[in-house]
Order: sequence, then C-alpha cells, then structure tokens
Amino acid sequence: MHMLQRDASPDEPEPQEIADLPPWLVAMVEFVVAETTPTLLPHVPEITLRLARESVPLWDKIERNRALRGGPPYWGFAWAAGLALARHVIDHPRLVAGRRVLDLASGSGLIAIAAAKSGAGHVIANDVDPLAVVAISLNADLNGVVVEASGADLLPPDSGFDPAAVDVVLVGDVFYDHDLAGRAVAFLARCRAAGCRVLIGDPGRADLPIARLTRISDQSVPVAQLPECGGRGR
Repeated sequence: MHMLQRDASPDEPEPQEIADLPPWLVAMVEFVVAETTPTLLPHVPEITLRLARESVPLWDKIERNRALRGGPPYWGFAWAAGLALARHVIDHPRLVAGRRVLDLASGSGLIAIAAAKSGAGHVIANDVDPLAVVAISLNADLNGVVVEASGADLLPPDSGFDPAAVDVVLVGDVFYDHDLAGRAVAFLARCRAAGCRVLIGDPGRADLPIARLTRISDQSVPVAQLPECGGRGR
C-alpha cells in the first residue's frame, strides 16, 4: 500500500503528493508523521520504525479526536515480542524467502518488514486499527520494502479470508487480551489446517496456548521504554 511520497529529510518526512487521498486519510497520515520519529531499533538494527515518544499523551490525542478512527496506539511502539520474532525471521530467512506471508495484528509493521527484507514473495501486514495501517505503510516506505497493508478483520470464520492464500503466518504479541486470544487461536488453527506455518512471538502471557506450541527460540530483548497502552503494556 504505497500512499504518499516524502521529501529527502530523514528526520521529518513530509507528505508531497497526497492530493488523491480523501481528507480523513490525509489527516491520519499527517497525525502519524507528526507524532512519531524515525528510530533505529534495538535488537533489530536492520530496521528503522517511526515510533512515538510517549504513549499516554498520544493515546489521549487519539481519544479526543474521533475523526482519527484509531484505537490504542500499539503501532507507535516496538514491542519486545515483535522485536524477538523479527530478529528470528531475519536470522532465518529461509522461513519466509519466496513465500506468501501474513503478519497478523501487525501494529507498526515491524515483523512484516522483517519478512520483506528476508526475501518473502508477498507480505500482508494486517491490523484492524486504521492508524496502524497508515503507520505500516509509512514504515514500509521508510525501509524501502513493499508490504500490503490491510485493515480487514480476518479473525471471524466468515471474514472471507482464505488461509490457503498464504504460506506463513507471523504473530507478535496477540495474546494480551483473553477474548482476542480465543479468536486468534481459532484463526491460527484454521491457518494450520490449511497448511500454513505459524510462528508466534510472545513474552509469556497467561493466554498464550503453550500446550499447542513448540518452543523454537528464547531471546533477551532490550526495551528502551515501557508504554502503558491497555493490556499490551509491559
């Protein structure tokens, strides 16, 4: 999803050609650009993301401005589980090379970008938050990779999504909410039944279905800030 072009400034990129976008989308793009700064990631220095400086003020701004259509700004931070899974993908590119990849609950697009950098044939970064879709697009452009940003809700059985359309499903820290965890497990079971490889990064949350998983990696991930965004806060 390539939405805009920016000038040559690496610190404060500005939209240049957004005349064809609807005003509500222009406002969302400008908001994400204004509230984030390109940041080199710990643990995954191959990737730069636009990250928020503080979580609570950002969340307050979103809640006050209903026109932004956003939820908690999970997209504004590099979560430890996402960093760990992105590192694993980059270190083991054969997992995704040439394959069709879905990054579920993508947030900033970190894991999707790691897959694209590792040679994935096609990458879908999915998140139901419209502001996350904007952030994913900006971050993919920032890293020079092509990622399809999707805001569809894929979890319902009748969503129309065909798991056979992808080969690998990547999931970073989606088990932070009990109800969401149950829906995610059912979705991932359908993906496995369709032949997908499913890789999950998680910090050890209570709703992680450990009995159904095989541990393949343990990582110690440095986290510079501890945002307090709903159930995902560390």
